[in-house]
Amino acid sequence: MPVLTALSLRGLLAGLISLAALPSCGDDGHVAPDSVTTSTVTLRAREVASGLDSPVFLTAPNGDARLFVVEQRGRIRIVENGALRPTPFLDVTGSISAGGERGLLGLAFHPKFAQNGFFYVNFTDPRGDTRVVRYHVGADRNVADASSATLVITVPQPYANHNGGMVAFGPDGMLYVGMGDGGSGGDPQGNGQNLGTLLGKLLRLDVDGAAAGAAYAVPRDNPFVARAGARPEIWAFGLRNPWRFSFDPAASRLYIADVGQNRREEIDVAGATEAGLNYGWNTTEGTECYNAPSCNRSGLREPIAEYGHDDGCSITGGYVYRGRIAGIRGQYFYSDYCKGWLRSLQLGTDGTVAARYSWDVGSLGSVASFGVDASGELYVLSANGKVYALEER
Repeated sequence: MPVLTALSLRGLLAGLISLAALPSCGDDGHVAPDSVTTSTVTLRAREVASGLDSPVFLTAPNGDARLFVVEQRGRIRIVENGALRPTPFLDVTGSISAGGERGLLGLAFHPKFAQNGFFYVNFTDPRGDTRVVRYHVGADRNVADASSATLVITVPQPYANHNGGMVAFGPDGMLYVGMGDGGSGGDPQGNGQNLGTLLGKLLRLDVDGAAAGAAYAVPRDNPFVARAGARPEIWAFGLRNPWRFSFDPAASRLYIADVGQNRREEIDVAGATEAGLNYGWNTTEGTECYNAPSCNRSGLREPIAEYGHDDGCSITGGYVYRGRIAGIRGQYFYSDYCKGWLRSLQLGTDGTVAARYSWDVGSLGSVASFGVDASGELYVLSANGKVYALEER
């Protein structure tokens, strides 16, 4: 989500505009017009659902034609055959805190959902702490069994913002959890660089290999399993608020859109199996030293793309497109919550940005998130309560 900080007018304003849990902003790496590649494809944004209450995520189980839309206030809705079903798939409104950057923030279906019926949600509980909880589908395929809740992990949150919220299964079958730095502004507790806390990290959990009575196991190849004082669940660190991250299995890459503080919004990319990377926060914000004229950059993974707050305020990360439109396959799509533009970039074989694109699809409002269906088609979720499908015109 966009980065909303209690200490910034920008964050306060975004919170007043919408209840949606949003990420925060940065300065910059603005793409000059002559550096934007002209595409042979023309896209449009077709409305597929409306009347949703602060939609913040969309996904679907493997091989399932339905769309599952997460509403921040605590419900998961189903869009089936072009219509929004009136009964929620899941309603946890009585178990969460919602508002600002809090609420029901993420959803991931188990890769074998068709066989085991498991799915995982990420929300902030009434105390404001992060909880990842597993549920099971009910006898009716369109309604979850609310009594099946099984706690996977809890992470205390010292402030109301920077909760992260994304949960996703990687190509390795592990469950990844994005955690913000704990909030306030500037990471006052130093969580991003502290391996002794789960805040400001990307976590990697084995939810299938847990011992009896445990909700998850720590994968043996996690990078800090043997380091004294480090939390073994950590896969990567130095993150401020990774509101949305995604895997591109076809290229074996992980993309993280990390919301910035006051100057820069960034996109980080790593190989899907690259472990223990330090993305820099709060030593750096994007490619700049944070609040210092110089800093020690040794060992830091710098972003592959960034932009400044003259161009937006809070990056909304998306996905690499792998659907039926041949002309945009391999492009990573993203937006900004405040500006609502739609852009994409494509990496070359060397992992650097080979092309950048800007798309005119009409007004999308404040883009809170992206989603992908079971066929690999891409969707945009707006704070205006609508879901749009990206299609070739």
